[in-house]
Amino acid sequence: MRETERKADSSEEEKVQGGQKELEEMVLRTGFCAGCGACVNLCPYQASYRDRTVILHRCDLAQGRCFAFCPRTPADLTDMKSRFYDEADLTHELGAVKGFFIARAAQEGNRRRSQHGGVVTALMTLALREGLIDAAVLTERGEELLPRAVTVSEPEAAAQLGGSRFVVSPTVAEFNRALRTDCRRIGVVATPCQALALAKMRLQPLAAAESGMDRLKLVVGLFCGWALSWRPLTDILKKKTDLAAVIGMDIPPSRYHTLEVYMPEETVRFSLDELTPCVRESCRSCADMTAEFSDLSVGSARLPEGWKAARLWNQVIARTKRGRDLLELARRRGVLEFREVPAGNLEKLKAASLNKKKAASRPPGQGNTGDRMGQAG
Repeated sequence: MRETERKADSSEEEKVQGGQKELEEMVLRTGFCAGCGACVNLCPYQASYRDRTVILHRCDLAQGRCFAFCPRTPADLTDMKSRFYDEADLTHELGAVKGFFIARAAQEGNRRRSQHGGVVTALMTLALREGLIDAAVLTERGEELLPRAVTVSEPEAAAQLGGSRFVVSPTVAEFNRALRTDCRRIGVVATPCQALALAKMRLQPLAAAESGMDRLKLVVGLFCGWALSWRPLTDILKKKTDLAAVIGMDIPPSRYHTLEVYMPEETVRFSLDELTPCVRESCRSCADMTAEFSDLSVGSARLPEGWKAARLWNQVIARTKRGRDLLELARRRGVLEFREVPAGNLEKLKAASLNKKKAASRPPGQGNTGDRMGQAG
């Protein structure tokens, strides 16, 4: 994000407003926990278990980082955006937009291993290879489709970890752990809630060098309409599939109303009606579809040729100079290839994002679930 951002101070708006007790009352007990892991690996008191956050020990601190960093605790998002992004780039619907692109990984093999156009995987691999970062916090598939956050330092390792997981991973918990290692330049692939948590961490009163947040050098965000709870999802998938044999999943555009589960010899389809009960409660009140607190945001493309062609491309929002420079480096190195953005695509994305913001403001039970999950790598 912007190297010239205004530093946080100790004013009233910056003060931590709660601790573990308030976190439990406002987030964990209410079902609003995003499972991002922002409150984990700061102290021994919280832990990530499967796709949940659990309290291991009680803490009586009146003010704590666990509460301050949580993406579901109160924050002035407008003020935060003004700190991180150029005012001229800010839009109501999408946050900061320095550029909007349709792109994909140039190598077909990278696209096959990744989700849609493979842009996220290509960019993280390039950033490691070029020394822009020396560690990447990514997500790998664990047992029975349960995602696992990992830190990798080799480009070849990053290239193998493409694809959407559809279940939350405690990515920020892994970032907190990486801060205790000798990694000096860290990049993170983050969902909207995870990117917001990282942004809140950057605004803590501690100096950047003291907190270690000066080592966060790149945030690549994922478009996301909603995530699924792991246990209910796997219970449904087990009815028609062997979880160990699943090699990937995808959700086509909303008119298909389907989750596609890829097996070695077939594709098994589930109606989204079956999956609606699996949507995490916290996602129903999330207003961010495009990971607005990132350097770059990536989602599946929309093309006039239809889904068969579009699923091979990504749409990309460059939000910061750092993000735009990385895209241009990828163009020069031949890592990404670009095509012309179809007329009206940006406006359609703005409309979809605005719909999610409106849905998030509705009372429970009034259509707070978006049409489609948008995570894509």
